[in-house]
Amino acid sequence: MTTQTPPRARRRFAALLLTGSALAIFPAVVPAAHAQEAIQPGQVSHPLPDFVNLVKRVKPAVVSITSKIVEEESGENFAQQGGQSPFGGGQMPFALPFPFAQMQPHPRAIEARGSGFLIDSNGTIVTNNHVVKNARSVSVTLDDGTTLPAKVIGHDARSDLAVLRVSASRALPYINLGDSDDAQTGSWVIAVGNPFGLGGTVTAGIVSARGRDIGEGPYDNFIQIDAPINQGNSGGPLLTQDGRVVGVNTAIFSPSGGSVGIGFAIPSNTVKSVVAQLEKSGHVTRGFIGVSAQAVTSAMAAALHLPQSSSDDRGALVASVEPDSPASRGGVQPGDVIVTVNGHHIGNARDLAVTVSQIPPGNTASLAVLRDGGTKTIDVAVGTLPADQASGRVGASPQGSPALGVGLQALTPSLRQQLSIPDGVQGAVIAEVKQGSTADQAGLQAGDVIVGVGDKTVSSPAEATREIRVSLKNNQAVALRIIRDGQPAFVAVSPAEQDPSGGDSDSEGDR
Repeated sequence: MTTQTPPRARRRFAALLLTGSALAIFPAVVPAAHAQEAIQPGQVSHPLPDFVNLVKRVKPAVVSITSKIVEEESGENFAQQGGQSPFGGGQMPFALPFPFAQMQPHPRAIEARGSGFLIDSNGTIVTNNHVVKNARSVSVTLDDGTTLPAKVIGHDARSDLAVLRVSASRALPYINLGDSDDAQTGSWVIAVGNPFGLGGTVTAGIVSARGRDIGEGPYDNFIQIDAPINQGNSGGPLLTQDGRVVGVNTAIFSPSGGSVGIGFAIPSNTVKSVVAQLEKSGHVTRGFIGVSAQAVTSAMAAALHLPQSSSDDRGALVASVEPDSPASRGGVQPGDVIVTVNGHHIGNARDLAVTVSQIPPGNTASLAVLRDGGTKTIDVAVGTLPADQASGRVGASPQGSPALGVGLQALTPSLRQQLSIPDGVQGAVIAEVKQGSTADQAGLQAGDVIVGVGDKTVSSPAEATREIRVSLKNNQAVALRIIRDGQPAFVAVSPAEQDPSGGDSDSEGDR
């Protein structure tokens, strides 16, 4: 029996078929004018930087470095340190391999990987000291895959640089050290290296800042970049667009251990000096004049009657001069502010340390100093920095606001012994600091020994009180020269911030 489809259903079904037929034949009747064609590339009016040709030129000169290290000697197991850096504060070197979570706590041999680059055709390689530190053996893998044993020619912990050498049967490609002053803030740079042992890798970015101090040492003068760099990039070159090396990638700032866009490179001008000495003698000799210097704060500038300028451009304040040192023999005095060395501008204490360290011992350093409201030129015969003075004889400035309001007492034999004050030093001991006073805000502490007020040496509480009173009467800021924990420093005291509670009596203990 044939089932009859209701008329209404037949009409709906016919409508669906019709719709389907219409959809099926629609493309065949589209006018040719509406047919789509492939989108053609257009002209780029402002192309982004292209580093293809640059990378092809420089990459053959960049090498991978493998150091065989006994784990207990390396001291750089990030897994055991919870991902924290030996640099402290989040700065991390890159030399160690990844991952470290599989490493065991008992001593065993490990391989640390880093980067380096050839600086001549004879196989001389620059890298970081921490890449080869404590290595039992070092090997270098060239860009073409050739692996060669390497000899450590010399290394320098203070600059974190090392020089290696390999012997090859042919002349090797190399790149030149350029002028790091050309790496201006905002200029494009590329970093080439061996991150996480992956092999030659290139990243690009800009120079974010110059002259960075990351607390690694007195010679910190890093170029900060935002090109991504990670563990294993240590020792690799930082290059400008013309292919010259302007830095050696060394550290990163990272809470996580990976790149967050804050990396640091040793300037090539520093590298040139260090590498030349390492090639010649295997070690680095630094200049030394024998002063301890600190920053010049705004309050200290007012106390010393210095011109006001930016906080990092006021010179280096001499806190102390070592007896029988080049500076002492040349006539440098505590309270002098060194503003140039051999014509090079000195903006702060770090500038002084870096500049003096680069002057070969035996040469003369011509210092321009501010003293008694004028400028004086002092010639100093530069000596050799003793091996045990890793600090470079540059101290940190005290922190806090300048102020007044302390109690003084005589430097008795008992206090002298307790505070480790040499017999020849005279002064006034701060016995107490009033809580909440401006002295407290300044950071003055009980146990500090005041040995000078301004350019006047004081040997007793009475002398200290008198000199402070004179300065306050003239409404002048006062520069107190103190000894704290055996180290000299200046602290500025502002009359505008005196303690109003009556600290101007005649007794010696009211300051």
